[in-house]
Amino acid sequence: MEPIRVVTSRAVVLPDENIDTDRIIPARFLTTTQRDGLGEHCFRDRRYREDGTPDPEFVFNDPRARNASVLVAGRNFGCGSSREHAAWALYDLGVRVVISTELADIFRANASRNGILPIVLDPVSHARLLRRPWGVVEVDLEECTISTPGDAPATFEIDPFTRRCLLDGVDHLGYLLGHESEIEAFENRTDSFVHSEGSV
Repeated sequence: MEPIRVVTSRAVVLPDENIDTDRIIPARFLTTTQRDGLGEHCFRDRRYREDGTPDPEFVFNDPRARNASVLVAGRNFGCGSSREHAAWALYDLGVRVVISTELADIFRANASRNGILPIVLDPVSHARLLRRPWGVVEVDLEECTISTPGDAPATFEIDPFTRRCLLDGVDHLGYLLGHESEIEAFENRTDSFVHSEGSV
């Protein structure tokens, strides 16, 4: 995963409420355990017509969405089943930040463990972003702020452990491996204590 510190991007606005994980990645594409390539199927039933051609009305088919990494979504984004593939598909599509007033708990956890910063934003600041599709947004994870031209920065909250993992670009296992020497030192101290106690 890539570390997230400051993300500056056009905002892709998808204001629909209650977008569930089946709409993010339909169930028929869950047959793989590979993360790469799922971006092609992200929002598949919205992005493509029945004949397989891209629907120009869907926001991610707009040329301005190319290389955009910030998604401003409607309330209750990521609800439904707990499929981790939804986070994989968004990441492979290029999304690094998802902003909403409400994110489903399991989706929020899956996103943060897979290199996507999930932000729950206050309704007023969120509404301002919804009104400005394709506007430039700067998300600063170190300062926990979202900035748009001409406005005071909005702040968001994120638990310290998730923030640390995203800043370092690691998942939970990667975080633990980063402390391997300290873990080994603790184990050695514990072993020494047990052996010394057992020899008494």
